[in-house]
Amino acid sequence: MNESILLENYEHMELKGATKVVSATATQIVVETETKNIIINGNNLEVTKLDLENNLVCLIGSVSLVKLGSSNGQKRSFFKRIFK
Repeated sequence: MNESILLENYEHMELKGATKVVSATATQIVVETETKNIIINGNNLEVTKLDLENNLVCLIGSVSLVKLGSSNGQKRSFFKRIFK
């Protein structure tokens, strides 16, 4: 599955490849894809379109930070946990 993030004028965002919206508040939205969690921080954030059949999430608001979180469903190996 192709994943992409389109951010226009820091106010409109389109996420392709989304499998789930984990949480959504006015200041943070967390979207899950097959490989990563995407964390969007900002103000007045709002999910405007949720089409999980086509793996698409659209949102509006003042986006200030986009962060890629850890991989989904993949636990870190024993050695990676010990040797951070």
